[in-house]
Amino acid sequence: MNQPAPRGRTRNVFVRRVGPDADRRRPDDLIVEEPLSIQLDGTLVATTMRTPGNDYELAVGFLHAEGMLDGATVHGVRYCADGSALESQFNVVTVETGGTAAEPTPRLGSTSSSCGLCGSEAIETLTDRLAPINDDPIDPMLLIEVSEAVRAKQDLFAKTGAVHAAAAFDVSGAILSIREDIGRHNAVDKVVGRMVLDGEMPAAGLGLYVSGRASFEMVQKAWAAGFGTVVSVSAPSALAVDTAHAGGIHLAGFIRNDEINLY
Repeated sequence: MNQPAPRGRTRNVFVRRVGPDADRRRPDDLIVEEPLSIQLDGTLVATTMRTPGNDYELAVGFLHAEGMLDGATVHGVRYCADGSALESQFNVVTVETGGTAAEPTPRLGSTSSSCGLCGSEAIETLTDRLAPINDDPIDPMLLIEVSEAVRAKQDLFAKTGAVHAAAAFDVSGAILSIREDIGRHNAVDKVVGRMVLDGEMPAAGLGLYVSGRASFEMVQKAWAAGFGTVVSVSAPSALAVDTAHAGGIHLAGFIRNDEINLY
């Protein structure tokens, strides 16, 4: 289930580059950031700022992570629920289950560590609906290689320096899919959404790479998708570590040179 060809994700501007040995104007590529409203069977459930592209995956991945699909089959995904996609500037996506998904509770954005719940309450909401994962650990040195492989494939980051990446990989370190977005959570949702649409959930035996830090939200999304390993470039939060322990997830991060922390 594919969406139309992606719109432009970068915009070219002229900047003044100043340094000890230079003062010149040159073209520069900026990442595009626009709101995306996500609907489930016609009900608006969230709006997130994202980089246009892979919007169908983002919408489906978000709904999966939030438990709103809850096993319901996605029958279709399209831009806008009423009118044309042009009228909404391709900034509204509706996911259709034919009414088989439970009626969603509208919210302004995705759940995060700042949603008002304390750490124990946030984890309890997950353990109530998710079982622990029991995958075998992946060689830490292989996780470092995965990080290097993903970095080499971050085309948008190389062009703009302003996006995050998420990637799914297998126990051999092979990169199965990679997505980039201005938001780390969006990049993860796009990876997960692609797997949901392809019927590849849960992500048993696979790992999830995230650029930047590993927040509670990153681990929560990984757990909901079934990833047994999460590796991040930077360090995790304390709540992310607690959540990984509760979910039986192998959490690694803070990659520096040829070393990595296992939490």
